Amino acid sequence: MINRDWAALEEEVTSWIKEAASQLRESLTKPLEISEKSAHNDLVTNMDRSIERFLIGKIRTAYPDDKIISEEGYGDGVKNKHGVLWLLDPIDGTLNFVMQKRFFAISIGIYENGHGRAAFIYDVMADELFHCISGSGAYQNTRKLSALTEVAIDDALIDLSPTWLKPNRRIHEEIMTDIVRRSSGTRAYGAASLELAYVAAGYLDAYFTMRLSPWDYGAGLILIGEVGGHYSRADGTPIDILTKQSVLAARPGLHEYMTSHICEQVNHGRFISEPR
Repeated sequence: MINRDWAALEEEVTSWIKEAASQLRESLTKPLEISEKSAHNDLVTNMDRSIERFLIGKIRTAYPDDKIISEEGYGDGVKNKHGVLWLLDPIDGTLNFVMQKRFFAISIGIYENGHGRAAFIYDVMADELFHCISGSGAYQNTRKLSALTEVAIDDALIDLSPTWLKPNRRIHEEIMTDIVRRSSGTRAYGAASLELAYVAAGYLDAYFTMRLSPWDYGAGLILIGEVGGHYSRADGTPIDILTKQSVLAARPGLHEYMTSHICEQVNHGRFISEPR
């Protein structure tokens, strides 16, 4: 285990995030430079790149031996989980940032030899920081989050990424329709880090998507684990933090119900496949 003052790191990273957030709020009063990446609704702005460069500069100065995986490509070409690894998304929910001016976050997850050590998800416009140091409890600003308890599917509020409804979906629609019909309701906020933080905080009971990158889920999984939640790929197998993949995170009991349901339906011939 690497000898590091994690409490001091938490204070340091929080200050970086608050400074970056101030830059983001100020940018909303000025014209943005916006371009498309993989699709018309997959956007990147000058602020995504600017905030990523700002945060990576802070990390490299303070922790030069650490590695970074980041969305806009200013990090490292990481091939393994050895040492300390930062998973960084400068603006999670860029489409929300551009179109709604809310429901976007700065997300940082820190892993040591593959194990989650610290998480920071900051809702910029709501001024809400979901954070934890592993083993010390998870917090929403200064409020300590309670341990997650079990909930039945009939009483559950579930967040589903709408990608499973698109023509190029990788999951048969009836698999999730069964779950939606039984649940109390569904939501979708368009920022995976916040949605995972909401599961950790108990505002949502489960979050599921078929395609998510390490910088999207890195911090959220640490938070959920800290409060006793469960997470995996859609079929219940472990998540590889270096890989784009499906993510299913939920309260205990509900997670097992959903993964079992998905696997049972796949065995009945309804397809599901992971992103490439």
